[in-house]
Amino acid sequence: MTALRQIAAGSLAMRRSPGYQRTGQGRLLMDYISHLEDTAQATVTVADAVSWAIRPAGTSPIWHSRRLPVVRCFARHLSGYDPSCQVPPAGLLPAGNCRATPCIYSADEICALVRAAGTLARPLHAASCQAVISLLAASGMRIGEAIKLTRHDADLDAGVLTVVRGKHGVSRHVPLHPSTVAMLRRYAARRDRLCPAPATDRFFITTAGTPLSAALLEQTFTRLLVQAQITSLPGQRRPRIHDLRHSFTVATLRDWYRDDVDVQARLPMLSAMLGHLAPAATYWYYSDSWVIPIPAPLRAMGLWDLG
Repeated sequence: MTALRQIAAGSLAMRRSPGYQRTGQGRLLMDYISHLEDTAQATVTVADAVSWAIRPAGTSPIWHSRRLPVVRCFARHLSGYDPSCQVPPAGLLPAGNCRATPCIYSADEICALVRAAGTLARPLHAASCQAVISLLAASGMRIGEAIKLTRHDADLDAGVLTVVRGKHGVSRHVPLHPSTVAMLRRYAARRDRLCPAPATDRFFITTAGTPLSAALLEQTFTRLLVQAQITSLPGQRRPRIHDLRHSFTVATLRDWYRDDVDVQARLPMLSAMLGHLAPAATYWYYSDSWVIPIPAPLRAMGLWDLG
């Protein structure tokens, strides 16, 4: 382990000590350390930090503004060991006021994705992808939270999932619609029939009986988008599996407004279900600048027959 990598590991450990996971920041920092090692650089310079932050070519200002602070935080830590280290100033690569527009899936598109997942060659992989896509659409959970669920976390008798130490280290309960519970029961029965002795206690597994990974799921989802003929509209980024979370949130808010309920009163409940620290983090999902009309409400998702 190089000296820079050792210092970076110590910086991450110190920042995680209060309980923050910082998984994404950790990956970015170690990517930057690999860059320094590959280019034989012994310290941080502002010019090099900016050059790394704006890679690859064609990426957005938002992407740049998320990468450079990772280097700046590390540089502040490194400067305690190396006086020649340059700390990039704050605001050097501002993101501006733009947000990348997410894809809001219609109910028909979500059904098309689930049907496409059912055509995958490996039966257990097909069932796992169908179930996870259905669950994300029906609950608004993050993909990482869904794939980390254990069998103990899924109380299907009570119709509640327990997210253990999700984003920001916060645990929460996620109530499910009865149709979603029925879908998960069908998946569990098929999973146990196809893989009676898995190598993990995770709820969603692969054909080999190992935990279903986000990378495998996202790779498969990209293929399913093509099969379901779902493409991005002008001005939108490429559709992602994470956009199912946006779709759930927008559909819920649209239903509340349509039903003339007190949205402000209910927003804290939705915020808690999504695992947000405050309603303000939830409300920006509903913006007139990009909300796309949904042909059918995403209520009672999870009705698909998984066999």
